[in-house]
Parts: sequence; structure tokens; C-alpha cells
Amino acid sequence: MPSSYDIPDASDTPEVLDRREGPHGEVVLRRHGELLQIIANGCFLMDTSDGRSERLLVDAALAALDGRPAPKLLIGGLGVGFSLAHAAADPRWGAITVVERERAVVDWHLHGPLGELSAPALADPRTTIVETDLLDHLRETCDTFDAMCLDIDNGPDWTVTEGNDGLYSPAGLTDCTRVLTPGGVLAVWSAQPSPEFEGTLRNAGFRQVRTEEIPVARGVPDVVHLAVRPAVGPG
Repeated sequence: MPSSYDIPDASDTPEVLDRREGPHGEVVLRRHGELLQIIANGCFLMDTSDGRSERLLVDAALAALDGRPAPKLLIGGLGVGFSLAHAAADPRWGAITVVERERAVVDWHLHGPLGELSAPALADPRTTIVETDLLDHLRETCDTFDAMCLDIDNGPDWTVTEGNDGLYSPAGLTDCTRVLTPGGVLAVWSAQPSPEFEGTLRNAGFRQVRTEEIPVARGVPDVVHLAVRPAVGPG
């Protein structure tokens, strides 16, 4: 999602590489200098400038687990591929499922320039790409996961589309709890801290709720919200 790490020269004109109308509006892949950028409905989402916060999303989730062997990971949002590439580079992860609703984004990785980041991860036998809306997948899947790393919005308080609000609601967190194994970890990327979301996590029954910050060059830090499903109890 948005990054302030390395802003290109404003005098440069971005080059549009592909533009598609998807089920949730327009998505655009463009090149700006050396960076690749994804734009949705005119809103800048993410680029290839850094990836520290996406890597932290994965590493923090793994560190919060209880040392179980080959934990199963669900990544919500393929994006530019930082989270997937980082997870697949770590042999400690077991099966890795990526849920991405935009066919264009998947194509940009499989057949386009984003494959430079993700090709080895996509070829990894542990990796599966599921093309569907994350909320639908959480409601319908019979699979369970030891960790969920979600990066489908600019954060709980800044969603890409209105329907995504439900993911961060009590009902959405109930869906997350259902697919998490006991002691499983939920990690959520955000462009800014959200004390309100921390409270919602606690009210939903999650434990060890905390926020890790990633300093940026200007503005508020990117953060990862972390929470653990209790090892015993309903769900």
C-alpha cells in the first residue's frame, strides 16, 4: 500500500503499462522511473520502492507463532508481490495461499513485469493463487491457516472499496477467527496506526494485540497490527 520511502522526481511522467476495468473498478499498472506502481480507481495503492513493511508483515506473523512446524499461511492481496516473495524465500513456512480478487494483478505477475519480483515464489510448489474476494473466501473456505497476513487496503480506516469495511468489523474478524487455527496469528498492514481497530480486535476475543511500526521518510509510520487467536475457546 502507500509508501513514502522513495518518491520519484515529480518531473517524470509515469508510463501506463496496462489499464483494466475489473469487478471493482479500474486498475492500472504504470512505470514511474524505476518503480512499478498499482493504481485503483485513481488511488495510488502501492509500488516497488521498498517492501520493508510487507516483509515485516510476514516476519512478525511467523515470530508470533508458537514454533509449530511448517505453518500454513494465507496472504490477503498479491499486490506487487513483496509479501509472497518474502514468505516463499523462507523454508519455515508450509503451504502459502494468496487470495487476490483482481485478475489484472495476477496477470501482471504471471505474464508481466511484476514477475521480476514474484516468479520464483509463484513457481514454488507451496504457493497457490486463489482468484476471489478475500471476504468471500473467508466465508466459504474449509481450509484453516496458522497465520493470516492481510494487505488488501491502505488500512482498517482507509479501505480501497467500501465493501472491504466488513473485514475489519466484528463479523469480519469472526470469519478470520474461524479459519485460524488455535494460537494462530492475524497480521494486518496499515498506512497508519488504528487504535480503534486494536480495540475491535480485543473485543473480538483476540489476545496479544499489538502494533509494530515501520518508520517512513515523511508522515506517519506504516504499521502492522498483530493479534493471536486464543489456543482454546470458541471458533
